[in-house]
Parts: sequence; structure tokens; C-alpha cells
Amino acid sequence: MVKVNCIIVFNKNLDKVLMCRRKKNPYKGLSNFVGGKIEPGEEGLAAAYRELEEETGISDIKLKHMMDFVYHINSVLVEIYIGKLNEDVGLVEEVNELYWSGLDNNFFDMNLYAGEGNIGHMLEYVKMVKDEIFN
Repeated sequence: MVKVNCIIVFNKNLDKVLMCRRKKNPYKGLSNFVGGKIEPGEEGLAAAYRELEEETGISDIKLKHMMDFVYHINSVLVEIYIGKLNEDVGLVEEVNELYWSGLDNNFFDMNLYAGEGNIGHMLEYVKMVKDEIFN
């Protein structure tokens, strides 16, 4: 099974979420959360911290494992992690353009966002459990 991660990063005020604009397929040109491959033998949380630092330069954050998506037909596991910054940071782009998005967008719009509506689903779930996640 191929294992990848997706990392949802909120700013310190919880009013913006970090997005990247993909430069390659799948989802070329669409916005997504940052993330990447979990290497064979690598622990999921360690991979999330590694990918986040490689793709953004962010290292001072506490991540929580929020949910997983398993795609049995394609044999893919997507681990979803979430965290909130304690202070403003300068972002360091590895490949994809990075930007902060307000939360009033239609994250279910598949013409703008990757993942067949999963980004919208994840952010709606965060709204339901944000007290448990961030306290």
C-alpha cells in the first residue's frame, strides 16, 4: 500500500489555513494542503513533520493525527495531520506555491481544490471538533 500524508496548518488566530498550488499531477494547478509520501518503514507522524518542514520550512508546530482515508481499489492510505502555529512564520517554498487562505471559500469546489471534495470535508470536520483539536 502506498502511504502519503496531508497536513492542515492553521495560523495562530485560526482564521487562515495554509494551502499550496500544485505544479504537477495529480491535481496540477489546484489548491491542496501540503504533504507527501511516507517512506517505507517511516512512522506517519515523523513523516508529517519531515514533509511539512521540507515543503514549507515550518518546524515549530505540534501536529495531531486527525483522520485517514483508505482507497482500497488503488491501495493508497492518506494520513491527515493538523496543527496550529503559535506565531507568524516565513514560508519557504520547496516546489509548490504556498499561500494562506481565508476560511470563507467553497473548499468543495473541485475546479479550485484537489481531492474530490475531501478538503471541504476535512475543514467541515475541523469546525465540528476544533475545541478537542486545539485545546
